[in-house]
Amino acid sequence: MTAPAYQQMIFVNLPVNDLDASKKFFTELGYSINPQFSDDNAASVVISDTIVAMLLTKPFYATFTKKEIADATKTSEVLVALSAESRAKVDELVDKALAVGGSPSGETQDHGFMYGRSFDDPDGHTWEVVWMDPAAVQG
Repeated sequence: MTAPAYQQMIFVNLPVNDLDASKKFFTELGYSINPQFSDDNAASVVISDTIVAMLLTKPFYATFTKKEIADATKTSEVLVALSAESRAKVDELVDKALAVGGSPSGETQDHGFMYGRSFDDPDGHTWEVVWMDPAAVQG
C-alpha cells in the first residue's frame, strides 16, 4: 500500500470582534468547529478537508503581525472565494448566510458558464461563492 498523496491545505486567518458570535454564524452555515484547534482565542472552522478558516480574536490575531488590523467593515483586506457544485448551491449558501446575520456584498455575477454571489460575514469579511461549468474549464 502506498501513502496517500499530499494535499496542500489553506488556512484563512481572520480577526473577529466576537468569537462566539462568529462561531455561531459559521456553524449555522453548516460548518463544524474543530475543538482540537479551538480555545478562548481562536476557533478552527472546517470548511472542507483542505480549507480551514481560523477565527482569531483581535488581540490574539495581533500577536501574529506587526501591521494594523484592518476594519473589514470599512476596508477590504481579503476576498475569500469558495467553489460550489452548482448554481443552486451558490444560492443556498449565500441565502443561508444572509438569513443568519450576513449581509449582501456586491451584485450577482451571471456569465452563463460561471455564476457567483457574495456576502459579508458579521465582521465584514467578504466571502464569494462561485460555480463554474466543468465543460468550460475543460474548454
